[in-house]
Amino acid sequence: MAKYLYRSSLLEAKRNNEVELWRESHRANIECKKAIEQSIFDNYDGTHLKGETAKDLCDIHGIDRVGWVLANTVQHHDWDGRYRPYNRNWANEFTIPKGEAKDYAFDFCVNSHPEIINGLINQYREHVLSLNLHGKEAVIKSDEPQNYTNKLLILSPYILCDEYKNGDYQYFYAKSGFGCDGDAIGRKVFGFFLKDGENTHFNRSDFIGIADTEQLPEWAVEKLSEIQNQEQDNNNCFEMKMNM
Repeated sequence: MAKYLYRSSLLEAKRNNEVELWRESHRANIECKKAIEQSIFDNYDGTHLKGETAKDLCDIHGIDRVGWVLANTVQHHDWDGRYRPYNRNWANEFTIPKGEAKDYAFDFCVNSHPEIINGLINQYREHVLSLNLHGKEAVIKSDEPQNYTNKLLILSPYILCDEYKNGDYQYFYAKSGFGCDGDAIGRKVFGFFLKDGENTHFNRSDFIGIADTEQLPEWAVEKLSEIQNQEQDNNNCFEMKMNM
């Protein structure tokens, strides 16, 4: 199983008493960087990079970490015009901590030719695309805090472990919790995965937003309809009892 990817800075880790967690993640980032360099050495034939290189790296080091290391590499070479504009735009979507007394992120920059890294990033992006993950385009846009109670939400793909990193597992039906109220101090949102019904909770910040039902796959539309019908039946029963 891939190690946890710590996305905050060392300064943030110190404030939250998570320095060891940061150190373990930083070591894993460096290991991933070295593995990428070795994979390029082993799989580049002078013209092409083997098609499964990115996937193989993800299977060992985790999808999120491989993307983190590749994006970090491009960000640290913003002066190098050999990185393709579309890969540079992709890399800039990652918020990788910098600006401390020491740039620790430089420790896991890949030392390989930019054109080969371009090819590896293309492979990586194709692999992630095959997982059908959802982003901001799949949620209802709103400038106001939304109430999540009894709403189908979309989890951030970064929250899911690789075993469940698939768009189907991003659908989460929220039931309760202070985190459902966008103005509340509490953060927890209780509910269940639409895919398998597993009950659990997440923080409000772990969600992208409320799912746009117009974009749901057929199986999700059917399950959501079943849940809403059951809730309506429960409400009707409650009202009948109150009126007796």
